Amino acid sequence: MNFQELKKLENHIVELREMSLKHELDLMEVLKNLEQKANEIKSHLHENMDIWDKIKLSRIQQRPTTLDFIHHIFEDFIELHGDRLYGDDPALVSGIATFEGVPITIIGNQKGKNTKDNIYRRFGMSQPEGYRKALRIMQQANKFNRPIVTFINTPGAFPGREAEERGQSEAIARNLREMASFGVPIICIVIGEGGSGGALALGIGNRIFMLENTFYSVISPEGAAALLWKDATQAKRAAEVLKISAKDLLELGVIDEIIKEPVGGAHIDLPLQSQYIKASLRKALQELGSLDNGMIRQQRFDKFRKIGVYMEEKLD
Repeated sequence: MNFQELKKLENHIVELREMSLKHELDLMEVLKNLEQKANEIKSHLHENMDIWDKIKLSRIQQRPTTLDFIHHIFEDFIELHGDRLYGDDPALVSGIATFEGVPITIIGNQKGKNTKDNIYRRFGMSQPEGYRKALRIMQQANKFNRPIVTFINTPGAFPGREAEERGQSEAIARNLREMASFGVPIICIVIGEGGSGGALALGIGNRIFMLENTFYSVISPEGAAALLWKDATQAKRAAEVLKISAKDLLELGVIDEIIKEPVGGAHIDLPLQSQYIKASLRKALQELGSLDNGMIRQQRFDKFRKIGVYMEEKLD
């Protein structure tokens, strides 16, 4: 059974429950058995998902957004707007809040909840003013010694002509350089899609976490398939070759921890998913809080310096 068939079973359970209430039928035993079967199937599917299943789950519209997690994890959030150069970018949200009494700076890609909202948010794809806004807010955090938390969920940077005319690549490159130099802890969390430079622009951290059903890559599977085989329909094949799942990237040393998701995905139980993130965030802040600014920068440098695998061969 696949996820579509599971959805049909869950819909059938809902219909039976409504029927039992409407006609006063005693279907408790039937519903109990069906719900137990659905839970068993859900657990089996969750444990046996391949990378393409995880990618599809990371992209669904119901998936929690940056603002969803902000309101469930932090307190007293104040959103800050604009890059002081061109304008504001609704595809990227930023601001200050508190986490268990500690002042925190938060930055994240923001997708929409419906078609209208997604068009307004450009499906989480930022233009240069978004990355410059992020940089402005991070510089402020560095000045006032506030830890930075970034939420990554974007297919990539906005690919339009106007973005290129306003310096898209320069804005992303500047973020990479400046984030490497900050003396405050930076914790990056991939909560959905982690695509291309749009994700990397928020990804230079002391700790990089990924939710269980997400991906993180310098190129989308569709883009890689188009380049490698001139066929975007080979995206599933490309996803397997690229090694972009949380499990693969943990084994490769690119990320530091996988944050588990509720059975069925993060959207199934937002409060529970938020608790999982809070636990990882709390631990990271405690560990990094004991380091001074120089050690924070050095730890971040060492982390990225050792990423990669190579082989040495002796020449005869």
